[in-house]
Amino acid sequence: MSNQPLVLVLAAEPDEQLHMLHDLPHVVGNSPSTFVEAAEEASAIFHWSGSRDLLRSVFLASPNVRWVHSRSAGLDNVLFPELVASPVSLTNGSGVFSQALGEFALAMVLYFAKNFPRMIRNQRARRWEQFDVDAIAGQSAGIVGYGDIGRTVAARLHAMGMKVLALKRHPPATPDPFIDRYFRPDELLEMLADCDYVVASAPLTPETRHMLSDAQFAAMKPSAVVINVGRGPVVDQAALVRALRERKICGAGLDVFEQEPIPENDPIWSLENAFISPHCADHTHDWLDQAMRFFLSQYQRFQNGEPLENIVNKTLGY
Repeated sequence: MSNQPLVLVLAAEPDEQLHMLHDLPHVVGNSPSTFVEAAEEASAIFHWSGSRDLLRSVFLASPNVRWVHSRSAGLDNVLFPELVASPVSLTNGSGVFSQALGEFALAMVLYFAKNFPRMIRNQRARRWEQFDVDAIAGQSAGIVGYGDIGRTVAARLHAMGMKVLALKRHPPATPDPFIDRYFRPDELLEMLADCDYVVASAPLTPETRHMLSDAQFAAMKPSAVVINVGRGPVVDQAALVRALRERKICGAGLDVFEQEPIPENDPIWSLENAFISPHCADHTHDWLDQAMRFFLSQYQRFQNGEPLENIVNKTLGY
């Protein structure tokens, strides 16, 4: 047991998955005082849940930490200057939740293409009203931020016969079977003009904040649908509300938002052409189990001196 690295586990809630850590030395807590005695010996910090301030306090009190792991894929609530500047390895949960998010994105495409809202309204009104729907085969979908989530989305849309475009800073040297064409960030408006559906799956960084705003919505087709499965502030929510109200775009399917929970008086609640998921599109019945199992596999690599998966470029933020 003494040869196993000690882990400080930051957890805001006593989730049952924490019991899965029983075979490795660890200390669980939600305040810096919990870790005072263990901080000197700790080799790793597991940010299961809790604030960035807590993570920063524990990190600064732990001089021998060599690895920090974040349960989540998004890192905007994890990164702070001292961690970025340090030689400590940072890994995240990228890929653990991507399958469910890919399914949600496909569901949103079908939701708007088949006009499910109209069908639901008619059913509630007991109205028999036939109308035309769209086929998604042959339509274009643009992926804004082509990482693990984006590729999972692309795989599903490609399988449905859609033309898939991708925005990526550095397109790969070898062709991707799911992508018809890559666009650089400075070609975003050109890509958006060709999209029937726009899927935001980019991480939140200073460069991507409000990446989709008034100018981008103006470049889209009036029939376009925006889907956000990445980070809320990548989409300028006020600009999105304007675009939806003024019918500059057709609709939006959203799992993430600039402020969560959404305030009761937020105008987005009342928009009939917006579908709202309360940031739970990846909450499958075993999503927390999957997150813990991934950490345990990472811990085994760390203990054995093997390369870790999902090492983050802390400067870029993903």
